[in-house]
Amino acid sequence: MKTIEIRIAGRVQKVGLRNCIRHIAGKLCIRGEVMNLQDGTVRIVASGDPLTLDKFASMIYGCPRALIREMDISEVPFRSFSEFSIIRPNE
Repeated sequence: MKTIEIRIAGRVQKVGLRNCIRHIAGKLCIRGEVMNLQDGTVRIVASGDPLTLDKFASMIYGCPRALIREMDISEVPFRSFSEFSIIRPNE
């Protein structure tokens, strides 16, 4: 098990990307969280099997209506999550 952080830039807010990511995570049994950031990017922290996390990251490109220009993936210290949730800061 490992945890990764993904930062996604492009047209990624107000296009249903967080719901799409949560749906993919549910199908792959990935746990973590996704949130919009004030700079217009989306941040994901996800924990799971390394091979499944690779598949998860590649499936994000298939989310409709989002236009992903850049995706940065980095490994971070392991975090345990009970589910995959959408964090909704004061939008």
